[in-house]
Amino acid sequence: MADPKGFLNTDREVAQSRPVEERVKDWNEVYVPGSLLPIVSKQAGRCMDCGIPFCHQGCPLGNLIPEWNDYAYREDWGAAIERLHATNNFPEFTGRLCPAPCESACVLGINQPPVTIKNVEVTIIDKAWEAGHVTPQPPERLSGKTVAVIGSGPAGLAAAQQLTRAGHTAVVYERADRLGGLLRYGIPEFKMEKRHINRRIEQMRAEGTKFRTEVEIGRDVDAKKLLKRHDAVVIAAGATTARDLKVPGRELNGVHQAMEYLPLSNKVQEGDLTVSPISAEGKHVVVIGGGDTGADCVGTAHRQGAASVTQLEIMPKPGEERAPHQPWPTFPMLYKVSSAHEEGGERVYSVNTTHFEGDEDGNVQWLHLVEVEMKDGKPEQKPGTERKIPAQLVTLAMGFTGVDRDNGLVEQFGVELDERGNVARDAEYATSVDGVFVAGDAGRGQSLIVWAIAEGRSAAKGVDRYLTGTSALPSPIAPTDRALAV
Repeated sequence: MADPKGFLNTDREVAQSRPVEERVKDWNEVYVPGSLLPIVSKQAGRCMDCGIPFCHQGCPLGNLIPEWNDYAYREDWGAAIERLHATNNFPEFTGRLCPAPCESACVLGINQPPVTIKNVEVTIIDKAWEAGHVTPQPPERLSGKTVAVIGSGPAGLAAAQQLTRAGHTAVVYERADRLGGLLRYGIPEFKMEKRHINRRIEQMRAEGTKFRTEVEIGRDVDAKKLLKRHDAVVIAAGATTARDLKVPGRELNGVHQAMEYLPLSNKVQEGDLTVSPISAEGKHVVVIGGGDTGADCVGTAHRQGAASVTQLEIMPKPGEERAPHQPWPTFPMLYKVSSAHEEGGERVYSVNTTHFEGDEDGNVQWLHLVEVEMKDGKPEQKPGTERKIPAQLVTLAMGFTGVDRDNGLVEQFGVELDERGNVARDAEYATSVDGVFVAGDAGRGQSLIVWAIAEGRSAAKGVDRYLTGTSALPSPIAPTDRALAV
């Protein structure tokens, strides 16, 4: 135990954010650089080193949290990153983007604010990069087997790195022009600067992983030919079919899916565009969907100079305390204020969009909504609550419904889908087609980055065993394991 009285004498303290008026003028990460260093050792010392560390159960990766908390408390950053990398390929991603189900499961959180596990994690990896502790780990020998990994998001990258280190030649195919999947084009720069992806890719190249960008399997390359070319295939293409809103006026100009809107702002930050073709500048913006993607749209609209930003959510406003049906150590649905919400805008709960209204040129101008209440799990409209709000740009951030069915990948492989529209798999992450495996959102459905990395690592073990008959790679989770995280 790092500090036997740490949880008694030290209050929870988190990373310091830059002032709103400063950060909305740029696209840099919202936190004050270096603000964690003076406090992280004491924060790690709040960890109680529980006999049964429920944070392990809350984390799909099974991160060895009490162990690296102890090393962080002692400022032994070399030992800390060794323990952190033992279970997590990319802690700089999860330390910035994961909603930290481990903190919800922290035993200290029963009656006190939990340990700032996420802040400790990101400090460990940032210190490791700074000190040169993150180096390529090429395999000692090659197996002679090749594996195609479709998709370069967190699941695909994790699977590829594990397979490369096991001695196989992993080739990652990405349909976009840059690597990273939604990490690259779906996550705004202010949440995670893309330099973090770039240096991981360089590490993976040095280890022997191959990358092919602007290659879409199913369109540019036939899926069956890809399987013949490689000894195994891992589908890690995500669940990119966005849920749509089928109401009158959906066809009006200015109504876009979030993943049509967000990538363009990232393209600007990459230098590909001077300004985004879909910009919120001077417009009344409405974001439909109350999740993280919706918050990303809110923060992006602020930086583009929106006249106003309103975020709509069909569900009631969550409480600030755990609901009785979400007891510790489960992951509760709580009201949270993200950095984007701190920057302004209005959040409206328990409303449903009925239709859009446009001008004579076909541009959206108004959004009509009605209040709803949940009855038997379904929203019912409340008569007399109809109203309209100005909307010159609308982004739909209502989640995703399954793997892409338009590019031919699913049909060409001939893999079976489950009832939710995801690629079905067995306990080894194998699909119904011999030699084809699936990991991440493509098999699990829309989920968290930490689940994607865990699935990528687990699928790599299944592939390794398929190719060699045995495997020493770790397997954090089974495909049906939903544990305590969402």
